[in-house]
Amino acid sequence: MSRPPTLTLPSCARARPLVTARGEFAVHEACPEGAPVGTALLLPGFTGSKEDFIGLLEPLAAAGFRVIAVDGRGQCDSPGPREASAYARDALARDVLAQAEALGAGPVHLLGHSFGGLVARAAVLLEAGAFRSLTVMSSGPAAIDASQQARVRMLIDALRTMDMAAIWDVMRSLDPPEAADAATPPEIAAFLRRRWMTTVPEQLATTGRQMIEEPDRVAELARVPLPKHVVSGAVDYAWPVPLMDAMADRLSARRTVVKGAEHSPNAERPQETAAALASFWRDVHVRAESRDE
Repeated sequence: MSRPPTLTLPSCARARPLVTARGEFAVHEACPEGAPVGTALLLPGFTGSKEDFIGLLEPLAAAGFRVIAVDGRGQCDSPGPREASAYARDALARDVLAQAEALGAGPVHLLGHSFGGLVARAAVLLEAGAFRSLTVMSSGPAAIDASQQARVRMLIDALRTMDMAAIWDVMRSLDPPEAADAATPPEIAAFLRRRWMTTVPEQLATTGRQMIEEPDRVAELARVPLPKHVVSGAVDYAWPVPLMDAMADRLSARRTVVKGAEHSPNAERPQETAAALASFWRDVHVRAESRDE
């Protein structure tokens, strides 16, 4: 579970609803002082939310990018129905296409963190022309690691018989000591619980199954002529780092390993992560301008 370093939006950012053809989504939007170099859409992971990207907003806006971090359907502050079909992979991908269109900026840089990386590549495979580039962060070629599959299966089973509050209490009791509430600022601990309680149970169960069953779609993605970037921490529990190294090779993608970070470099090392993202996105724009001359 990603833990945002702060809940305070920088002065360049605001919280707002994004109204799309597929419904309304809660977003954080950050804008540069002048005309943006480009626009980026950031998708959170399993049990995540837009707040996981708060640390990236100011440095990316300072680098010249308009940045929109979104709560997916049924996540945190975005509403969602109590129907599993609403959270099927293609349904979530079509949500992303609608979000990109609603931003009104033409093709956008798309980033997906963890499970969001699987959604992001599904959106690209549906309609690559909506995007200027694809970044997958802490997300692998197929299903999550076997040890994490067992944890997710336990969660799916619990969702059948327990309410969200009871599951939260059990999860907290299983956290390692360094992750306990005593080591977490009270406002962050309160937010994490609120985020859990406002996430739709069917969203968790359906997306959890997708992470367990996801096929390897790397060869399919490699055929899409879009600039690609694979980002991770130096250690990852969901997809081992060597898997992401190999995926980057198969995609002919830029590869960035953020030192000192694990599964959430966006929250754990936001400055370094933002610098890597801005460098990649700027290079994409430079290459596009060179082709247009």
